[in-house]
Amino acid sequence: MSLNPTEILARTLYAEAGHCAVRGIEALAALVIRRARLAREDAAARARFAANSPLVSLPGLVAAVCRAPFQFPCWRPEGAAWVVPEGDAALAICRRIAGRAIAGALPDLAPGATHWHRGQELPRWAVGQMPVAEAGGITLYRLAA
Repeated sequence: MSLNPTEILARTLYAEAGHCAVRGIEALAALVIRRARLAREDAAARARFAANSPLVSLPGLVAAVCRAPFQFPCWRPEGAAWVVPEGDAALAICRRIAGRAIAGALPDLAPGATHWHRGQELPRWAVGQMPVAEAGGITLYRLAA
């Protein structure tokens, strides 16, 4: 199945934050865009966030960031990105947000954020870290790439 970068981002947003408020989905989209930009500019960030993707365009790197190992579990073979209920209102919202994000028309709700988790969770890596923002049910952090 061949998916374009906007659809890959939309499915990532839907699977990871589709149950969140719109601001949370937008914040996660902005974080993906930031990771793609960092990957374009820095070899260490490319290795960390984009699995050393050879792509150089922002849309291509967005797709690479979404599908890189250990970034978004929804892209594992059993992950939720493969389950797309057509006609779902949340999926439509995620597709609009993904389009705006790739077009550069999305507000950045957490400047500098590179990591995130759902608000009701506290992964080990987040213990002792100071969030830079909370938006729509997700918590965002600025950590080294």
